[in-house]
Amino acid sequence: MLISEHFLLTLPVNRIKWHKNSTLNIKSLCAPGLFALVLFYTYLIFMVLKKYFIILFLAVLQFAASAQRPMSTTGEKPGGTGKQSDLGNKDNVKSKTTYKQGNAWKLSYPLGNHEEADIDTLLYNYQRQFVPAMNSDAWATTGSFAAEGINMLYFQRPQPSAFLFEDALNYWLPTFRKEKFYNVYIPMTLLSYNFGGNRDNHTDRLKGIFAGNVNRKIGIGANIDYLYTKGAYNSQAAKNLIYGFQGYYTGNHYEMQAFLNHYNSQNQENGGITDDLYIENPAVLQGGVDKIEPKSIPTRLNGAQNRLVGAEFYMSHAYKIGFWRDDTQEGDTIERMTLVPVTKFIYSFDYKYNHRTFKNTRAEEASQFWANTYFNPDYTLDDTHYWSFSNTLGISMIEGFQKWAKFGLSAYATYEFDRFKQSYLLPQPSENPAELSPIPEGASLEPEKKRNRLWVGGRLEKMKGSLLRYAANAKFGLMGDAAGDLDIDGYVETRFRLGKDTVRISAEGFFRNQTPSYLLRHYISNHFTWNNDFGKTRSFRVGGHLHIPWTKTDLRAGVENIQNCVYFNQNSVPSQYGGSVQIFSASIDQKLKFGIWNWNNTVTYQASSNQDVIPLPALSVYSNMFLGFTAFRVLHMQIGVDCDYYTKYRGYDYQPATMSFHVQGENPIWVGNFAVANAYVTAKLYKVRFFVLWSHVNQGLFGSNYFSLPHYPIDPRQLRFGLSIDFAN
Repeated sequence: MLISEHFLLTLPVNRIKWHKNSTLNIKSLCAPGLFALVLFYTYLIFMVLKKYFIILFLAVLQFAASAQRPMSTTGEKPGGTGKQSDLGNKDNVKSKTTYKQGNAWKLSYPLGNHEEADIDTLLYNYQRQFVPAMNSDAWATTGSFAAEGINMLYFQRPQPSAFLFEDALNYWLPTFRKEKFYNVYIPMTLLSYNFGGNRDNHTDRLKGIFAGNVNRKIGIGANIDYLYTKGAYNSQAAKNLIYGFQGYYTGNHYEMQAFLNHYNSQNQENGGITDDLYIENPAVLQGGVDKIEPKSIPTRLNGAQNRLVGAEFYMSHAYKIGFWRDDTQEGDTIERMTLVPVTKFIYSFDYKYNHRTFKNTRAEEASQFWANTYFNPDYTLDDTHYWSFSNTLGISMIEGFQKWAKFGLSAYATYEFDRFKQSYLLPQPSENPAELSPIPEGASLEPEKKRNRLWVGGRLEKMKGSLLRYAANAKFGLMGDAAGDLDIDGYVETRFRLGKDTVRISAEGFFRNQTPSYLLRHYISNHFTWNNDFGKTRSFRVGGHLHIPWTKTDLRAGVENIQNCVYFNQNSVPSQYGGSVQIFSASIDQKLKFGIWNWNNTVTYQASSNQDVIPLPALSVYSNMFLGFTAFRVLHMQIGVDCDYYTKYRGYDYQPATMSFHVQGENPIWVGNFAVANAYVTAKLYKVRFFVLWSHVNQGLFGSNYFSLPHYPIDPRQLRFGLSIDFAN
């Protein structure tokens, strides 16, 4: 998605001139390098100054943005005849400055195809990004911002990763599916800062995105996301630093896209509060006193911590061959030739690294919290590493190069090598404590495991045209423990006119026959160890989506059948259910508007045939009622209250030593049936967005059983603020 081919680049001495008499000051080309230096030094300064970093960073980026001179465009709009203006006689041409909006895309794995994405500059629900439960209408979490969580809307859960410890923090960590590339006509810098709470429970989040085009073929970008919270309760602090870089080149024949991301996440683990009555009825525990400060509530762990470090480097190359077509139109002074690609040869490389460390320094708490201790009763230090690199070779016949080429067809082969390394702190040779648990029979495993795996796959797609679009993917495992694995998915969409609107109907589904991940089968640590011989898990899902713009209605429904489902049982170890579990889900998203009054609602119903294996709340609701209007002709406002609610169900419990969510056994604790409401004011003034949010404003009004997980209360009422600046235009 590069700047259109009808832009001609010339190279005078002091300026870069674009077709249509538009000019871009050479300073704008320095912005990417300037931003990279700023990004590096501000991080060093941040580690020292912290509180004053925000002001300094804003000032520096404002200076950088001042060098970004907007690109002026004149004459024909994109999509017109493409006739050239007289570049040598600009005095005779009236000039009018306009601003062109950029676009963004994500990549599909493994071929690197483009999928349209949004640039986050909208006003609607800007405040939701600072609510701990923002990821879903039914989000189960250990409590604080940046904490572990699981989506209780089953059809919205991502695929489990090879490194299972990432799954609990999936929302906060960078993944392949989240990486965005930007094509912008002028350099773009998006900066946001959110904060809230007091000295005891303060939360900060700084996010920055930079993107710029060096020329019509080359684009670069960078991003940073720093999050820090002290947590509302004891031993609940979290810190997460993410940064990344992106770049692409698109020529007539050769294309390249690449990104590098890195994260460092640290989470204290408190194991939940010692007694739920501190939240539900503190007067019982405090001799009639019904108020208690969250930091005064004792927690089950106070010396435990998880740390995750990860990185990914991805690069894809494509070379297109085809024929040249004469697109010269009447009145053009220069011959215009366009390459029509027929075939594309693809090579991609993907490297991943993950490292997880879990430690606990308080032996007296460990003996009460964990049922087993295998190696050291005084100190826990579990260490797990994962490396993976894959190479993909592919070839594609491109859709639409001739009238008879109604679809695109691709074939590829992927080779993957990965390595797992597990270690744990052993007691000194002289120590042989009798309180150690016996290691389960067959639990020993190799401290280091290397694997070679091979897949072949293909893709059939038709993404042009409005009447019918479809795509189908298939991948087959040929070597290693992936042999016999099968992954097939498909999508089909049609559109038709209904009055003045276009109704969209789509259907999608998949079939998977997969070997459970290595760490679900083989793991050893101080408190948990297993060596499982699981069979392949088979899952089949089909669903549909109906979108009606006129009524602002979205309807979704689907059903999935899972055989040999792997889950964490009541002992917090992986187990495989030999039967089948069926999941049904149906939802409606309805937006209502009358003048400045808006009421948006999403209602989801879901049912699990076996709540002992996959527990789910039957009903979840998200409701947002607000006034949306423009004040003083320039200030766009949104004032309202939103809330999440889901029915009571037998919720998951959380195990910090494995970062897993497991089902409960006998005498389960039921959670849910409590609405969390947030009052907010959001505004947008030109390129500046800000909000004031009073989260969990209804605390104590309709009971105090606000737990999304057993023993983990939701964050109490808190005042939060946010500011976002778009330096793009």
